[in-house]
Amino acid sequence: MTHQITRGILLGSALALGAASTARAQDDYPNRLIRWIVPYSPGGSTSWTARLVGEHLTKVWGQQVLIDNRPGANTVIGTEAAVRSKPDGYTLIYIGSALSSNVTLVKNLPYDTIKDIAPIATVSGYENLFVVHPSLPVKTVKEFVALAKRRPGELMYASSSYGGSTNLAPRLFNMVAKIETMQVPYKGAGNAMIDVIGGQVQYFMSVPVNIVAHVRSGKLRALAVTGDKRISAFPDVPSMAELGYPEVSLKTWQGVGAPAGTPKAIVDKIAAEVEKLVAMPETQKKLDAQGFVPYYNGPERTGEMIKQDIARFGKIIKSANIKYQ
Repeated sequence: MTHQITRGILLGSALALGAASTARAQDDYPNRLIRWIVPYSPGGSTSWTARLVGEHLTKVWGQQVLIDNRPGANTVIGTEAAVRSKPDGYTLIYIGSALSSNVTLVKNLPYDTIKDIAPIATVSGYENLFVVHPSLPVKTVKEFVALAKRRPGELMYASSSYGGSTNLAPRLFNMVAKIETMQVPYKGAGNAMIDVIGGQVQYFMSVPVNIVAHVRSGKLRALAVTGDKRISAFPDVPSMAELGYPEVSLKTWQGVGAPAGTPKAIVDKIAAEVEKLVAMPETQKKLDAQGFVPYYNGPERTGEMIKQDIARFGKIIKSANIKYQ
């Protein structure tokens, strides 16, 4: 009996020490470099947003947030690497529309989108800007649709992932406008922009941050923005709703996640800093200038949005018969 009591005391002490050690680790977080895996090639809007958040966290905490670009397999490679990492708060994962669309699009995903990812926060929301190369003889959406109908299947659009907004927005527009165009997929928006600017691909429907500078320099021509509102970055560019295509709306978002099992205290600590960042006038000015809308949501609401988008994007993917290749 004495032996059993002693064992119980020792076990209880060990558990208490373990809990205390975990609590201290969380209180001390972060005390070393944080790796943020972005499952796209560098140079696109995902890297821009990750740097915005990463630089803020680095400044506030004094520990570097390293942006680790891991493109490939429609974001699956980078996402899997992140969710298989130790859930201690030192590995973060960029989350967005492709995370939800892959549930419908990619067979045999090597992770469970709901169970294996801890949502932390959203940073920004956006609609897509519809741009064409200046060599294309169109200056309005009406002229674009007429040209596409004269040349079915000939006009090509760039996309940075299957099931992402650069893929879904053109497919949605094709269905509504009753036109046929061809997708040219890339591993990231940065790679796609090279060919769009070069004229090898005729058009692109992407998050504005990827396009703003090129429209202002005259390298690309903006025809419209998806959704029902114009954006302040381009107040003279009409919305799709204004042009008679209210169905062409695909509001998406960008955010931060971590491997499931990351301690709640750490998740809440990161979310609180993201909330502060998004609320800053300087941040809102930066986001606004690039066509983003400041869009903070905490862990619970971000998780709800992932589930809603699985259903929303799944419906578009099935209706447009999009197949991942």
